[in-house]
Amino acid sequence: MSRTLTDRAEVADGYRAGRTLPIRVELVRQLKRRRTLVMGGILFALPFVLLIAFQVGGPGEGNTRVNLMDTATVSGANFAAVNLFASAGFLLVVPVALFCGDTVASEASWSSLRYLLAAPVPRARLLWSKLVVALGLSLAAMVLLPLVALAVGTAAYGWGPLELPTGGSLAAGTAAERLLITVAYIFVSQLVTAALAFWLSTKTDAPLGAVGGAVGLTIVGSVLDEVTALGDWREFLPAHWQYAWLDAVQPQLQWSDMIQGTSLSITLALVLFALAFRGFARKDVVS
Repeated sequence: MSRTLTDRAEVADGYRAGRTLPIRVELVRQLKRRRTLVMGGILFALPFVLLIAFQVGGPGEGNTRVNLMDTATVSGANFAAVNLFASAGFLLVVPVALFCGDTVASEASWSSLRYLLAAPVPRARLLWSKLVVALGLSLAAMVLLPLVALAVGTAAYGWGPLELPTGGSLAAGTAAERLLITVAYIFVSQLVTAALAFWLSTKTDAPLGAVGGAVGLTIVGSVLDEVTALGDWREFLPAHWQYAWLDAVQPQLQWSDMIQGTSLSITLALVLFALAFRGFARKDVVS
């Protein structure tokens, strides 16, 4: 009985499926791409833009209600928290959708996907390598922004406690821990966008379609969350919990909303990732 090409490849001398398309190689490829450098530059520059805005505009006047934006110039920790608050709703969605939506679709648009699979790189291995790198770059983007903001804010306003919008303050060490929790939650809450972009990337040969589709559906979710007529149904929208991290900048850390948001995000993300792997395993790749 004749053996298939796959069977022969699996027993070929020196061939190991797990060694194809190493994560290190994929990471280097993605780091060299222009869109990675541009996105990194934007996130690096944002704290400096906000610093200039606060220097030019000065502190708010005539407002007796203290909020997070009003305390931006109090300390480096407050400045970092303000950067996260200003960017979490939309700006941080873009790198996640970009890195995850541009994975498989970009290879298809370059007509290099079929050659990767003919290397031969198993389909599951290809998706796994690209997904790990995409999520790693997404996390790096979310860490880069507050780190730069903390450094810029500390240089401009000094290292001090985090002044809370509800009154009181957190010691600098505690504030750093709370900011770390905030970044971790924002990353987890964006897993739905990442999974949606990744799934779309396996369905289309147009990277912009996958990226734009993920961003667009994320925006639609945010809009639907504003429709109060939906009542409790809004709790099934990931956008409903996107600012649950604000409970981390309270005198007493509250976990309930962040736990609900995390559970929903991980559940939906796992479903979408599974659909991506299942669909790509059966896809007729011609690009």
